[in-house]
Amino acid sequence: MNIQDIWSSALHLMGQAWWVEVTTERPHCTYYFGPFGTAVEADEAKAGYIEDLESEFAQGIQVAIKRCKPAQMTIDYEESTTDSSSYQSIDKTSMSGQFG
Repeated sequence: MNIQDIWSSALHLMGQAWWVEVTTERPHCTYYFGPFGTAVEADEAKAGYIEDLESEFAQGIQVAIKRCKPAQMTIDYEESTTDSSSYQSIDKTSMSGQFG
């Protein structure tokens, strides 16, 4: 673990880290990528996360850079619905560059 990772982890514990929040319509999910020490670092990393989701055929992708402390890295709203089988699933472990 390098100094940058330690700093980002400390900021996360204090709720002061920056995160890339990605929401998708299909599948209906919210993903958090981070933590990052600055909003600039998070903004620079977001393209890779979008690219990963696009390669998995996600639709309706929206991105926000925010300071937060997510309790979950992935929120899958489809898990609570009965007809989620019509959507192509995304392998949430394959997202490049995700910490945490």
